[in-house]
Amino acid sequence: MQQEVVLAMLAKEPSHGYQLRARLRDALGPLGDAMNDGQVYVTLTRLEKAGLLAVEKSAGGADRSDRKVYALTPNGQQRVAEWIAEVGWPRPDLAEFHLKLIAAASAGLADPLTIVDTQRRELLRRLRDAQRAAMAEPNRSDAALLLEGIVLRLQADLRWLEACEKNWTHRRSGS
Repeated sequence: MQQEVVLAMLAKEPSHGYQLRARLRDALGPLGDAMNDGQVYVTLTRLEKAGLLAVEKSAGGADRSDRKVYALTPNGQQRVAEWIAEVGWPRPDLAEFHLKLIAAASAGLADPLTIVDTQRRELLRRLRDAQRAAMAEPNRSDAALLLEGIVLRLQADLRWLEACEKNWTHRRSGS
């Protein structure tokens, strides 16, 4: 789990780990169902060790993680502000996929068109799942907006695979 996401979810107010997990699930909609609860606590521990979170024990709570209240430190608040201000856009690793095609063709490991087709089938499966999930969400919900972004990204990736297919078909025909 991306640490900045956890920090940002704590920016509103200090929270118990279970409250944070619930907020993440609400924000992610059906995508949050696959979230590993243990990973949230691992991330919280890392952030505490990095000095980005402070931990207080709840009244009457033993040393259990569900009794801890997590709050941003000044360094954590600064990191959230920096992350919010970043203009970078996460993108799939197209260079890695491209290099996979080049290596497969040059070493005779696999047919690049077969690799493209396999990737296309996987993206189409993900697109169907995202579209189904989007249809199940209320209009204008946070999760619906996220799912729309996923659908648009997958559609763009599929268009790029079409370009890859044309390129490799052209190379194969030698024209």
